[in-house]
Order: sequence, then structure tokens, then C-alpha cells
Amino acid sequence: MTIENISCNKSFGGWHKQYTHRSEVNRCTMRFAIYLPPQCSNGTKVPVLYWLSGLTCTDENFMQKAGAQRVAAELGVAIVAPDTSPRGDDVADDDNYDLGKGAGFYVNATQSPWATHYHMYDYVVKELPAIIEENFPVSDKRAIAGHSMGGHGALSIALKNPGMFTSASAFSPITNPVNCPWGQKAFTAYLGDDKSAWEAHDTVCLINASKAQTPMLVDQGLDDNFLAEQLKPEALQQAAEANQYPLTLRQHDGYDHSYYFIASFIGDHLRFHADHF
Repeated sequence: MTIENISCNKSFGGWHKQYTHRSEVNRCTMRFAIYLPPQCSNGTKVPVLYWLSGLTCTDENFMQKAGAQRVAAELGVAIVAPDTSPRGDDVADDDNYDLGKGAGFYVNATQSPWATHYHMYDYVVKELPAIIEENFPVSDKRAIAGHSMGGHGALSIALKNPGMFTSASAFSPITNPVNCPWGQKAFTAYLGDDKSAWEAHDTVCLINASKAQTPMLVDQGLDDNFLAEQLKPEALQQAAEANQYPLTLRQHDGYDHSYYFIASFIGDHLRFHADHF
């Protein structure tokens, strides 16, 4: 597959780069960013962390705001950040921020008009890793992380693909989307009314049904204005305890839903994943 480099910036001895390519699964042009640590300069293959962003975001939010490159350079870890949805004039959209462009929810849509382009699950699980491993000096050691909607994506994708990722982590994830307004709206639009299709992408439901034991780290700010209605970390904790799942849930006084929170603890997440590579 042909990829086109559209930006390149040196950072902490490594390189932050953006690429576009034609996506077969999303049937549109997609963009992703990659940070290649300095260890890649001699051709050394490094492990890779896939980062999934939240509602309204693109590949740029995390790479520009989280400050992850310093620790990634120290540890020798590449970071890949895809966009959050398909884009383009012919891609279906909605007037609200929590559906459509910027809100792909990391599922494969089955309902019209979304089914034509919205296949972010296959993009993250199949197409993008194949592109990264074909074009960049990365090993087959992968981890996955994300924020909010992307936290939902990271945790649920890790559970649905045991063995693909050595670890998973999230900031402020939507842990139980079948029981929150964001998830119910998106899943109804993308997947229809069959609740079993929803549960197949719900982290709490997957922990209750799965034998997977991928280690997880979750950080949640207690001043997050989405905490009670949308995120429901208590449901995640209960599922993990009931199933003896290897989850570390940390809750932090004073922190909100912003990238200030992510930047405060991203180093811990990178080191967590490095310990499991």
C-alpha cells in the first residue's frame, strides 16, 4: 500500500511524522501520525503503542498535547495515532459532535448510511498495523491505549483480540457504553437495535464474558464532568473484581477530562506498556 508523508518534525532525537493513504476498509483517504524514537535510526525494530483518541479528535491532539515523545524516546517505543473516523466529502456525518466524523467509536458500522465508510474496528485491528509493520522499523510487540471514546476502543479491542496486544491502558474511558448516552446513541446508529452487537464492543460486558487476561491500567480524574453519566469506572472495577481480571484503576482528585490530565500521567502509561513488551 502506498503511503504519503505530509509532515516531519524532529522530537527528542526521534521523528514525528504524518502520513495519508487510501484505506480499503474505510473507502476513503485516512491520516495517521507516528513517532519513531531515536533507536530506529540504525534500523532497530522497536515495539509500538497504538493510541486511540476521543470524540472530536484527530491524530494531532495526542501527539501535540500529551508530551509523550520524551518518555517514548527514553524507552525506545514507537507511537502510532490514527484518526478517530473516516473523513471526506462523501462520508456520512451528523450535526452533533458525538456521531459521525470524529466519532467513529472503533466499530464496524452495519447500518445505513454509516456502513459504507465507518469500519474503524477493522482499520485499527487489521489495516493500520499491516501498514505500520510493512513501512516502519517496528517489531511485532504491540500495546494499545486511548482516551475517552478511544479508551473504550483500546480496552474493548484488546479484549476482543487476545494475544495481539501485550497490554492495554486508558484515560477516562467509556467503560460501559451499552449503559451510557454516548454509547447508546453511537451503537444504535452504527450497529442497530441488536443489543448483543453492542455488548460485543463493551469493555464491561467483554470482561464478564471473556477469558482474556491482557493487563490493563486505567486512570480516571474525579473532577471529570463526564464521570457519572458517561464513563462509569465503578462498573469496570466491579467486573474486574468479579472476574479476577488484571486491572489497575487509579482515581485522581482534582483532575478533569482534558489533556492536562493525560500529560500528567502519560509517562506512567508508557512505562507500564514497556514493562509488558
